[in-house]
Amino acid sequence: MWSWAVGATVLMTVLRLAAIRLSPLQLYADEAQYWLWSQHLAFGYFTKPPLLAWIIRLTTWGGSAEPLVRLSSPLLHAAAGLFLYRAAQRLYDPRTALFALLVYGTMPAVQLGSFVVSTDTPLVACLAAALWAYAALQTAQGRGRLGAAAGLGLALGLAFLAKYAALYSVIGVGLHLALSRGGRRAWTPLAALIAAGVFAAVIAPNLIWNAGNGLASFGHLAKEAAWGARRGGPLQALSFLGSQFGVFGPLPFAVLLGGAAWLGARRGLAPADGLLLAWTAPPLLIVLVQAFMAGAKANWAAAAFAPGSILVAAWMLRWARPRLLGWVLGLQAAFALCALVVVTAPQLGDAIGLSKAFRGVRGERELTEMIVGRAKLEMLGGPLSAVAIDNRELFNTVAYYGRDFFGHDGPPLKAWRPGPYPQNEAELSDPLTAADGARVLAVSKDSAYAAAMRAQFHSAGPSDLSDEWIDRKNQLHVEMFVGEGFTPPPGK
Repeated sequence: MWSWAVGATVLMTVLRLAAIRLSPLQLYADEAQYWLWSQHLAFGYFTKPPLLAWIIRLTTWGGSAEPLVRLSSPLLHAAAGLFLYRAAQRLYDPRTALFALLVYGTMPAVQLGSFVVSTDTPLVACLAAALWAYAALQTAQGRGRLGAAAGLGLALGLAFLAKYAALYSVIGVGLHLALSRGGRRAWTPLAALIAAGVFAAVIAPNLIWNAGNGLASFGHLAKEAAWGARRGGPLQALSFLGSQFGVFGPLPFAVLLGGAAWLGARRGLAPADGLLLAWTAPPLLIVLVQAFMAGAKANWAAAAFAPGSILVAAWMLRWARPRLLGWVLGLQAAFALCALVVVTAPQLGDAIGLSKAFRGVRGERELTEMIVGRAKLEMLGGPLSAVAIDNRELFNTVAYYGRDFFGHDGPPLKAWRPGPYPQNEAELSDPLTAADGARVLAVSKDSAYAAAMRAQFHSAGPSDLSDEWIDRKNQLHVEMFVGEGFTPPPGK
């Protein structure tokens, strides 16, 4: 079965790499942001831990084209699938392991995650490795147990450096230990010390970075949760729950929910089922509560992907439904193939009404060229001390697509802050200051802060409203003017 698993993984990975290479779709704002972080390596950033930036630095060693920025995504999902196979093989059998890999590999969220670069992808890959180590720990002896404990600590630590949602799996380990006598017997004091020590050593640099930067990442995490600041309620909770049918696939998620409820009520869970449920339940339940309190995004429960895939495969095979599972996998694989075709030929997506889905990955290069062109024109009348942008997303895409101009042939790119405190990495690391404000080309996306920006200059020229069509129905809008003598208000 291992050779089948490797063959399926190679096939899916080659198709995904081809789609990334052939697609004309541009980077969306968060992808550009992660690339920008990779140009200034650190142990942490304003909104996220650093692992993805380090990975992008490796994949863009020979250049910064879009396919190189996205290169790690299909490779990491391939690794995640193979780790998942090994975990399922230890917990069940090779047949279950192969079907689990295929459930994971055809999951709709994995299709999207294999094309775009996001923090969820290294998170899931590291958690799949951690699950393999934890599964191995259940039966390991002697040095093997210590090695599995070290591997668990390392994988969970790297997952934490990918995304703080890794803590859901740490909670999963604790839940399994609390509920399973066999799970507790698998540990020795030395193994526990090694796992905790390795985990602590891996995450320590990020904790130190946060301590030295006003707990920036943790503060952003609390702001994202937004309890009391954003409306939640039953409809938001149901919306999140419904979104998981699109994340996992309709039948796989139905099997996951139904199987957990039915087997739990009948006390029919096998020991391996209990272990996997302990890893799957925390992200789903905690994010469900978050959705009820203040809303939640569909991908916030990504830590449930790997253990949930194994449970779906194990239960459907146990219930003698391999044919139905095969049909489901076939349909999801067909959907995945169609998605790959659409990203390589977006005009097909336009023809079937998917233009809005491509809004964030079109037009940014052309908009950047427009801003660069205006900057070059203004430079004919005198040097520019900076180009300042009032929008995080536009700042990131302009930094990426204007990477050969800003700070080289042209002025530095700066982020204008609308408030006294930074709200993102750009405002923290590259704010517009009085020292940069002698003569600035100010750029406001959709004129959102144009008046506020203008008020902070001693003098400001006329505004230029510019539009860029990204398809037949959608435009991008910016307002640009030249301001001289920038003076931020007190506290900025």
